[in-house]
Amino acid sequence: MSRILPTSTRGILNARVARENFRVTRIAPPAALAGYVEFFWVLVWDLRGRKPHRQQVLTRPSVHMTFTHYLTGGGTRPRITGVVRDEFVEEIFDEGHVVGVGFLPGGFRPFLGAPVATITGRTLGVEEVFGRDGRILCEKIFGGRDPAKAVELLESFLIARLPAVPDPRVEQAARIVERIAARPALVRVDDLAADLGIGPRSLQRLFHEYVGVGPKWVIRRYRMLEAAERAASGTDLDWAALAAELGYADQAHFTRDFTAAVGVSPARYARGQRGGTG
Repeated sequence: MSRILPTSTRGILNARVARENFRVTRIAPPAALAGYVEFFWVLVWDLRGRKPHRQQVLTRPSVHMTFTHYLTGGGTRPRITGVVRDEFVEEIFDEGHVVGVGFLPGGFRPFLGAPVATITGRTLGVEEVFGRDGRILCEKIFGGRDPAKAVELLESFLIARLPAVPDPRVEQAARIVERIAARPALVRVDDLAADLGIGPRSLQRLFHEYVGVGPKWVIRRYRMLEAAERAASGTDLDWAALAAELGYADQAHFTRDFTAAVGVSPARYARGQRGGTG
Protein backbone atom coordinates (compact mmCIF):
# COMPACT_ATOMS: atom_id res chain seq x y z
CA MET A 1 0.00 0.00 0.00
CA SER A 2 1.49 3.33 -1.10
CA ARG A 3 0.06 5.47 1.70
CA ILE A 4 2.17 4.04 4.53
CA LEU A 5 3.04 6.72 7.09
CA PRO A 6 6.33 7.01 9.00
CA THR A 7 6.54 4.89 12.13
CA SER A 8 5.53 6.72 15.30
CA THR A 9 5.47 5.54 18.91
CA ARG A 10 4.04 8.78 20.32
CA GLY A 11 1.65 7.86 23.09
CA ILE A 12 2.80 4.21 23.21
CA LEU A 13 4.40 3.95 26.62
CA ASN A 14 7.46 1.75 27.10
CA ALA A 15 7.84 1.60 23.33
CA ARG A 16 11.03 -0.46 23.48
CA VAL A 17 9.14 -3.36 25.04
CA ALA A 18 6.16 -2.77 22.77
CA ARG A 19 8.28 -3.23 19.65
CA GLU A 20 9.29 -6.66 20.92
CA ASN A 21 5.64 -7.76 21.08
CA PHE A 22 3.77 -6.22 18.16
CA ARG A 23 4.13 -4.21 14.96
CA VAL A 24 1.98 -1.23 14.00
CA THR A 25 1.57 0.20 10.51
CA ARG A 26 -0.20 3.52 9.98
CA ILE A 27 -1.85 4.33 6.67
CA ALA A 28 -2.83 7.79 5.44
CA PRO A 29 -6.51 8.18 4.52
CA PRO A 30 -7.64 8.64 0.92
CA ALA A 31 -8.38 12.23 -0.12
CA ALA A 32 -12.13 11.82 0.41
CA LEU A 33 -11.61 11.07 4.12
CA ALA A 34 -8.71 13.42 4.81
CA GLY A 35 -10.91 15.89 6.69
CA TYR A 36 -12.29 13.21 9.00
CA VAL A 37 -9.67 10.50 9.49
CA GLU A 38 -6.15 10.97 10.83
CA PHE A 39 -4.97 7.50 9.84
CA PHE A 40 -5.92 3.88 9.44
CA TRP A 41 -3.78 1.42 11.34
CA VAL A 42 -2.95 -2.26 11.47
CA LEU A 43 -1.45 -3.90 14.54
CA VAL A 44 -0.08 -7.44 14.15
CA TRP A 45 1.30 -9.80 16.79
CA ASP A 46 2.36 -13.41 17.25
CA LEU A 47 2.76 -14.32 20.92
CA ARG A 48 2.16 -18.04 20.57
CA GLY A 49 4.17 -19.78 23.26
CA ARG A 50 4.80 -16.48 25.05
CA LYS A 51 3.03 -14.67 27.84
CA PRO A 52 0.34 -12.08 27.01
CA HIS A 53 1.45 -8.49 26.57
CA ARG A 54 -0.27 -5.58 28.32
CA GLN A 55 0.22 -2.25 26.58
CA GLN A 56 -0.43 1.13 28.20
CA VAL A 57 -1.28 4.00 25.88
CA LEU A 58 -1.31 7.71 26.67
CA THR A 59 -4.41 8.52 24.70
CA ARG A 60 -5.17 11.57 22.55
CA PRO A 61 -8.55 13.24 21.89
CA SER A 62 -9.47 10.72 19.19
CA VAL A 63 -12.29 8.27 18.56
CA HIS A 64 -11.20 4.87 17.23
CA MET A 65 -13.15 2.15 15.45
CA THR A 66 -11.34 -1.18 15.66
CA PHE A 67 -11.73 -4.76 14.52
CA THR A 68 -9.71 -7.25 16.58
CA HIS A 69 -9.23 -10.73 15.16
CA TYR A 70 -7.55 -13.51 17.18
CA LEU A 71 -6.40 -15.87 14.45
CA THR A 72 -5.54 -18.92 16.57
CA GLY A 73 -8.52 -18.75 18.89
CA GLY A 74 -10.99 -17.49 16.31
CA GLY A 75 -12.29 -14.71 18.53
CA THR A 76 -13.31 -11.33 17.13
CA ARG A 77 -14.10 -7.97 18.73
CA PRO A 78 -15.44 -4.99 16.79
CA ARG A 79 -15.84 -1.78 18.77
CA ILE A 80 -15.95 1.99 18.72
CA THR A 81 -14.02 3.63 21.55
CA GLY A 82 -14.75 7.20 22.55
CA VAL A 83 -12.04 9.47 23.89
CA VAL A 84 -10.37 7.80 26.89
CA ARG A 85 -9.55 10.35 29.57
CA ASP A 86 -7.96 8.01 32.06
CA GLU A 87 -5.58 5.06 31.82
CA PHE A 88 -5.94 2.88 28.73
CA VAL A 89 -4.39 -0.60 28.83
CA GLU A 90 -4.94 -3.30 26.21
CA GLU A 91 -3.87 -6.94 26.48
CA ILE A 92 -2.97 -9.08 23.48
CA PHE A 93 -2.22 -12.81 23.42
CA ASP A 94 -1.78 -15.76 21.05
CA GLU A 95 -1.78 -14.55 17.43
CA GLY A 96 -3.88 -11.91 15.74
CA HIS A 97 -4.27 -8.45 14.33
CA VAL A 98 -6.28 -5.28 14.76
CA VAL A 99 -7.50 -3.13 11.90
CA GLY A 100 -8.53 0.32 13.05
CA VAL A 101 -9.27 3.88 12.08
CA GLY A 102 -8.31 6.87 14.20
CA PHE A 103 -10.55 9.85 13.53
CA LEU A 104 -9.36 13.42 13.65
CA PRO A 105 -10.69 15.43 16.60
CA GLY A 106 -14.19 16.33 15.45
CA GLY A 107 -14.02 13.85 12.58
CA PHE A 108 -16.37 11.27 14.07
CA ARG A 109 -19.19 13.75 14.75
CA PRO A 110 -20.82 13.44 11.27
CA PHE A 111 -20.81 9.63 11.50
CA LEU A 112 -22.10 9.55 15.09
CA GLY A 113 -24.90 12.06 14.54
CA ALA A 114 -24.69 13.19 18.17
CA PRO A 115 -22.27 15.10 20.43
CA VAL A 116 -19.00 13.19 20.65
CA ALA A 117 -19.02 13.78 24.42
CA THR A 118 -21.92 11.29 24.64
CA ILE A 119 -19.48 8.43 23.96
CA THR A 120 -16.46 9.73 25.89
CA GLY A 121 -15.13 7.01 28.16
CA ARG A 122 -17.44 4.47 26.54
CA THR A 123 -17.02 1.49 24.24
CA LEU A 124 -19.81 0.77 21.76
CA GLY A 125 -20.49 -2.00 19.31
CA VAL A 126 -20.18 -1.00 15.65
CA GLU A 127 -23.86 -1.92 15.20
CA GLU A 128 -24.86 0.57 17.91
CA VAL A 129 -23.73 3.43 15.69
CA PHE A 130 -24.14 2.04 12.17
CA GLY A 131 -26.96 -0.47 12.64
CA ARG A 132 -27.39 -3.35 10.18
CA ASP A 133 -24.76 -1.86 7.86
CA GLY A 134 -22.27 -2.03 10.71
CA ARG A 135 -23.02 -5.69 11.28
CA ILE A 136 -22.50 -6.46 7.58
CA LEU A 137 -19.19 -4.59 7.66
CA CYS A 138 -18.04 -6.69 10.61
CA GLU A 139 -18.97 -9.89 8.79
CA LYS A 140 -16.99 -8.83 5.72
CA ILE A 141 -13.91 -7.76 7.68
CA PHE A 142 -13.83 -10.86 9.86
CA GLY A 143 -14.60 -13.10 6.90
CA GLY A 144 -11.05 -12.64 5.62
CA ARG A 145 -7.57 -12.78 7.09
CA ASP A 146 -5.97 -9.99 5.05
CA PRO A 147 -5.61 -6.73 7.03
CA ALA A 148 -4.97 -4.71 3.83
CA LYS A 149 -8.32 -5.85 2.41
CA ALA A 150 -10.00 -4.98 5.70
CA VAL A 151 -8.62 -1.43 5.48
CA GLU A 152 -10.06 -1.12 1.96
CA LEU A 153 -13.48 -2.28 3.19
CA LEU A 154 -13.37 0.21 6.05
CA GLU A 155 -12.40 3.07 3.75
CA SER A 156 -15.24 2.31 1.33
CA PHE A 157 -17.70 2.04 4.22
CA LEU A 158 -16.81 5.48 5.59
CA ILE A 159 -16.68 7.18 2.18
CA ALA A 160 -20.21 5.96 1.45
CA ARG A 161 -21.41 7.66 4.66
CA LEU A 162 -19.78 11.05 4.29
CA PRO A 163 -22.16 13.97 4.80
CA ALA A 164 -23.56 15.54 1.64
CA VAL A 165 -22.71 18.99 3.00
CA PRO A 166 -19.45 19.29 4.98
CA ASP A 167 -19.73 20.78 8.47
CA PRO A 168 -17.11 23.56 8.82
CA ARG A 169 -16.95 22.98 12.58
CA VAL A 170 -15.36 19.56 11.98
CA GLU A 171 -12.34 21.24 10.40
CA GLN A 172 -12.39 23.99 13.02
CA ALA A 173 -12.19 21.49 15.88
CA ALA A 174 -9.32 19.61 14.24
CA ARG A 175 -7.38 22.82 13.59
CA ILE A 176 -7.74 23.99 17.19
CA VAL A 177 -6.52 20.67 18.58
CA GLU A 178 -3.63 20.76 16.12
CA ARG A 179 -2.79 24.22 17.41
CA ILE A 180 -2.75 22.94 20.99
CA ALA A 181 -0.49 20.03 19.99
CA ALA A 182 1.97 22.45 18.41
CA ARG A 183 2.16 24.56 21.59
CA PRO A 184 2.96 22.25 24.53
CA ALA A 185 3.71 25.26 26.74
CA LEU A 186 0.10 26.46 26.43
CA VAL A 187 -1.49 26.37 29.89
CA ARG A 188 -4.75 28.31 30.03
CA VAL A 189 -8.00 27.82 28.12
CA ASP A 190 -8.62 31.57 28.32
CA ASP A 191 -5.34 32.22 26.53
CA LEU A 192 -6.27 29.75 23.79
CA ALA A 193 -9.72 31.30 23.38
CA ALA A 194 -8.27 34.80 23.18
CA ASP A 195 -5.70 33.68 20.65
CA LEU A 196 -8.45 32.17 18.50
CA GLY A 197 -10.85 35.07 18.93
CA ILE A 198 -13.48 32.73 20.43
CA GLY A 199 -15.25 33.11 23.74
CA PRO A 200 -14.27 30.47 26.34
CA ARG A 201 -17.83 29.18 26.60
CA SER A 202 -18.16 28.86 22.83
CA LEU A 203 -14.88 26.96 22.80
CA GLN A 204 -16.15 24.63 25.52
CA ARG A 205 -19.36 23.95 23.57
CA LEU A 206 -17.42 23.24 20.38
CA PHE A 207 -15.19 20.73 22.16
CA HIS A 208 -18.16 19.04 23.87
CA GLU A 209 -19.98 18.61 20.57
CA TYR A 210 -17.08 17.68 18.30
CA VAL A 211 -14.01 16.62 20.30
CA GLY A 212 -15.62 14.83 23.23
CA VAL A 213 -13.51 16.37 26.01
CA GLY A 214 -12.90 19.93 27.13
CA PRO A 215 -10.00 22.08 25.94
CA LYS A 216 -8.42 22.00 29.41
CA TRP A 217 -8.05 18.20 29.21
CA VAL A 218 -6.62 18.45 25.68
CA ILE A 219 -4.06 21.05 26.75
CA ARG A 220 -2.91 18.95 29.70
CA ARG A 221 -2.79 15.75 27.66
CA TYR A 222 -0.57 17.19 24.93
CA ARG A 223 1.83 18.47 27.59
CA MET A 224 2.04 14.92 28.95
CA LEU A 225 2.53 13.43 25.48
CA GLU A 226 5.44 15.81 24.92
CA ALA A 227 6.89 15.02 28.35
CA ALA A 228 6.64 11.25 27.84
CA GLU A 229 8.32 11.49 24.45
CA ARG A 230 11.15 13.57 25.89
CA ALA A 231 11.56 11.15 28.79
CA ALA A 232 11.80 8.23 26.36
CA SER A 233 14.47 9.94 24.25
CA GLY A 234 17.33 8.27 26.11
CA THR A 235 19.02 11.56 26.97
CA ASP A 236 19.60 13.06 30.40
CA LEU A 237 16.99 15.73 31.06
CA ASP A 238 16.83 18.73 33.31
CA TRP A 239 13.37 18.09 34.75
CA ALA A 240 12.99 21.57 36.21
CA ALA A 241 13.82 23.09 32.80
CA LEU A 242 11.38 20.76 31.03
CA ALA A 243 8.66 21.62 33.53
CA ALA A 244 9.21 25.33 32.86
CA GLU A 245 9.25 24.75 29.08
CA LEU A 246 5.88 23.01 29.34
CA GLY A 247 4.39 25.92 31.25
CA TYR A 248 4.52 24.52 34.79
CA ALA A 249 5.15 26.89 37.65
CA ASP A 250 7.32 24.31 39.41
CA GLN A 251 8.80 20.85 38.97
CA ALA A 252 6.68 19.33 41.73
CA HIS A 253 3.43 20.12 39.89
CA PHE A 254 4.87 18.67 36.67
CA THR A 255 5.96 15.48 38.47
CA ARG A 256 2.49 15.01 39.99
CA ASP A 257 0.76 15.37 36.62
CA PHE A 258 3.21 13.04 34.89
CA THR A 259 2.90 10.39 37.59
CA ALA A 260 -0.90 10.57 37.47
CA ALA A 261 -0.93 10.13 33.67
CA VAL A 262 1.85 7.57 33.21
CA GLY A 263 1.86 5.73 36.54
CA VAL A 264 5.47 6.46 37.54
CA SER A 265 7.55 9.59 38.02
CA PRO A 266 9.26 11.10 34.95
CA ALA A 267 12.73 10.18 36.22
CA ARG A 268 11.71 6.57 36.84
CA TYR A 269 10.02 6.33 33.46
CA ALA A 270 13.14 7.70 31.74
CA ARG A 271 15.36 5.15 33.51
CA GLY A 272 13.06 2.38 32.33
CA GLN A 273 13.38 3.51 28.72
CA ARG A 274 17.16 3.23 29.00
CA GLY A 275 16.85 -0.33 30.30
CA GLY A 276 17.46 0.70 33.88
CA THR A 277 15.44 -0.10 36.96
CA GLY A 278 12.93 2.05 38.74
